[in-house]
Amino acid sequence: MNAASVDLFVARLEAQKTEVSRVEGGDVAAAAAVVCAARGVRRLGVPPGLPAAWLPAGASVVVDHDLTPAELDALDGALTGCTLAIAETGTLVLAAGSTDGRRVLSLVPDLHICVVAGHQVEPDLPAAMPRIAGLIRAAGRPVVFVSGASATSDIELHRVEGVHGPRQLVVLLLS
Repeated sequence: MNAASVDLFVARLEAQKTEVSRVEGGDVAAAAAVVCAARGVRRLGVPPGLPAAWLPAGASVVVDHDLTPAELDALDGALTGCTLAIAETGTLVLAAGSTDGRRVLSLVPDLHICVVAGHQVEPDLPAAMPRIAGLIRAAGRPVVFVSGASATSDIELHRVEGVHGPRQLVVLLLS
């Protein structure tokens, strides 16, 4: 783990209005439970490969075994891992892995809680590309780059959140 890259990653996330909590490896479930309780999350979607130790108490956990769009829309949030992260841009890279889940799981609910381990943080895109390219070539997996919560602006530059993905992004950074 490169401490400078992790610090830059956190700074970029915070500049994008992303909440970041540093947690010890065994405290993911407790940290996720705090986030869910603070936001009134009752139904939390998770990918099938998410570690059981990460599942928070207090929310009904719904495993995404090909949930329909209506079922995904009924979720209050999603908890996923990621494939890697890019410090320079504060970007999460989700490549449909066992802890990342399907693209729609991280895009449809209004809240996305993403667990990122410090060793997953690459300094920049060129450093991350060999791993990303390998996933695309070997598994043909779709890759999603997430840089903050979904936001766009209209022609008058009025910011609108949640149009193309979750309104809120929370990163739990494992130290």
